[in-house]
Amino acid sequence: MVKKTFISLVDTGAPSAPTGYRTLIERTYGLLREDILTGRLAPGEKLLVEHLKDRYDVGAGTLREALSRLVSDAMVSAEGQRGFTVAHITIEELVDITNLRVSVETEALRASIRQADTNWRNQLRNAYDTLSALEQPLISANAKQWEVANAKFHEALLSGCGSPWTLRVIRQLTQHCERYRRFAIGLQSGRDVHAEHAFIFESAMAGQDARAALALESHIRATPELIIQTIENGTDVFRQV
Repeated sequence: MVKKTFISLVDTGAPSAPTGYRTLIERTYGLLREDILTGRLAPGEKLLVEHLKDRYDVGAGTLREALSRLVSDAMVSAEGQRGFTVAHITIEELVDITNLRVSVETEALRASIRQADTNWRNQLRNAYDTLSALEQPLISANAKQWEVANAKFHEALLSGCGSPWTLRVIRQLTQHCERYRRFAIGLQSGRDVHAEHAFIFESAMAGQDARAALALESHIRATPELIIQTIENGTDVFRQV
């Protein structure tokens, strides 16, 4: 049996209501997702409908629908008649997702650069400018805004690949990695994330697809390498199960 290494995320703050949702189910989904991402709902925690419906002020049916959507996002696990549980965060899963992202995203980036047009270049430049404003410096207080801008930058990079299914797969992988990235923001590493993004951006804009792909791979792998190194150093925010 493979021994799993779990990451503990703890945030004692109260949930904050997201805005802009069209339905009560979407609002509940957004609140639950944010609480999972921040660790207010911890990995492995049982999600009891009777308790959570009071916390989010919704009915049981709405809550179950929102939880089912999170199961599709792989952020919640459904255990048959036993209910719902926050999905664990494991190093093994992170490595697996990272390897898949590298394979899919680097090829999509090379395809985007080879097929680059004015619209792609303009979208990429706008996304890069927005991201740059939030990561000089990158701090935990800006994590939510940065996460949105980071996703848009990476989407812009890959948007010209010509494969809608590839982009859907990448989007799902990126969303799931958000739990890990948010945690890594608080770790001391000396890493210059802005410099990494700048090098990828400049290489892509210059049409250097091989150079950009190598830079993207290094960028994607930096987070799991940081987390694994932290575990090896025995930092007490991690626990083994």
